[in-house]
Amino acid sequence: MTFLELGLSPEVLRAVEEAGYAEPTPIQQKSIPAVLQGRDVLGCAQTGTGKTGAFSLPMIDILASSRARARMPRALILEPTRELADQVQDAFGVYSRYHKLTTALLIGGVSMDVQSRKLERGPDVLIATPGRLLDHVERGQVVLRGIQILVIDETDRMLDMGFVPDVQKIVRLLPAKRQTLFFSATLSPEIRTIGAEFVSDPKEISVSPPSSASTLVTQLMLPTTPRGKVNALYKLIETQKVDNAIIFSNRKRDVDTLARELKSRGLSAAAIHGDLAQAVRMDTLDRFKKGEIKFLVASDVAARGLDIQALPFVINYDVPIHAEDYVHRIGRTARAGLLGTAYTLSVPDDSKFLDAIYSLIGKQIPVIDLDAKNTIPNTLPPKSAGDELNGDAEAPNSEEASPAPKVTSRSRSRSRSRGRGSRSSAPSTEATDVVSTKAEAESKAKTDAASNTAPEAANAEPEHSDKKPAQSRTRSRGGRRRSRSAKQDSDQGSQQEPKKDSGSAMGGHIPAFLRQPSDS
Repeated sequence: MTFLELGLSPEVLRAVEEAGYAEPTPIQQKSIPAVLQGRDVLGCAQTGTGKTGAFSLPMIDILASSRARARMPRALILEPTRELADQVQDAFGVYSRYHKLTTALLIGGVSMDVQSRKLERGPDVLIATPGRLLDHVERGQVVLRGIQILVIDETDRMLDMGFVPDVQKIVRLLPAKRQTLFFSATLSPEIRTIGAEFVSDPKEISVSPPSSASTLVTQLMLPTTPRGKVNALYKLIETQKVDNAIIFSNRKRDVDTLARELKSRGLSAAAIHGDLAQAVRMDTLDRFKKGEIKFLVASDVAARGLDIQALPFVINYDVPIHAEDYVHRIGRTARAGLLGTAYTLSVPDDSKFLDAIYSLIGKQIPVIDLDAKNTIPNTLPPKSAGDELNGDAEAPNSEEASPAPKVTSRSRSRSRSRGRGSRSSAPSTEATDVVSTKAEAESKAKTDAASNTAPEAANAEPEHSDKKPAQSRTRSRGGRRRSRSAKQDSDQGSQQEPKKDSGSAMGGHIPAFLRQPSDS
């Protein structure tokens, strides 16, 4: 189907063609004829499917064919966020370029006086957020009795943000006889109940299963830990060749922190959230659209209404608390029939939120495993003990634990001595080891001497041997220690040598084979 078959005027068709659109989307194919017939519409379509064109294109033709009233707007479009309202105004301006229709954008963060001057000129279409519109109504600066068409867009988001009471108050100020177009990305029973208050005998249109994610989006999951999330994100960007993306975080303070972290690593990044001034937010969005900023770190305030052409990637730095927000976030990519990829970083505590997402989208998200051998510079604070339990702590380096190989070497030497039948303790009595080179040299010399006398002492008892060297008797803690068998002495020597380093290399725990035997 083409736009020409939908019954739109030549002026609108020309504007659509110049905007680069060749075929209408499914929601546009079903909605535009119904709107042109004057029917109310209850539409359900996921984000990025062309809902704005579905109501704005026929609205332009309807308004162009009717008479304007002095200083009284004839159409009202309600949006939940400033960004979405601004996007709609831009789209409306593109589609109505060959019609003499004027618009006024009423959103927070912009001077009331500037908006009041626009209202004095009598715009045909008001595009507003509920709160700012009510501010102007209470000041007596706008009259809504001439509204012929009401559009309530992203109603599910209106509900989440607590705007439904404001919308109800606004609707009571409108004429009862009007055309109402009610759109939502999801159509839950609660949304249907709200819609029943505003529409009359509507044509219900649904172009995709409720709350489903676009099949054009490749969804992938990257498990990580809370302490390792920044490094995992940076590694994801490097290994997956992510060069342009919106990165969503749940908290405003984390948005600023993450944007600073990415910039410190040499990436072109900026933050956008509800606490920023409207002028700053609009400037940041404009720079991102122009490609001056490559990574936009955003809170959910930007999840709705961001229409970035050919955005290839979306990254959920945090798993969204509300499952519906996941659908809206990843809907920023794969728009207008293009392909896109959405990555989600998850930690063990996210299991509850992930279960809700899986239930909503009807499937699980495939898990990817980045190359663990590649190391990422870590600029975060030192890890806590809790992170060590999660597997973040490095294991002790076996090459640094030098005492272990030394103990093994001496044990082999004494085993050979025992194999020749020697029961003399001479080779092992030098096992009061120290780490110094001099002590090791002396120990080796005495071991060799003992090996030469081993055949002669083969049948001698250790307690009565007169041939045992004088050095074989050692003093420990001021008392004479009795000679022991070769095997016992090997254990004694083994525990002495690593006394200096074992605590640091093994976290303070001394294995049983290294423990010092009690004095007799």
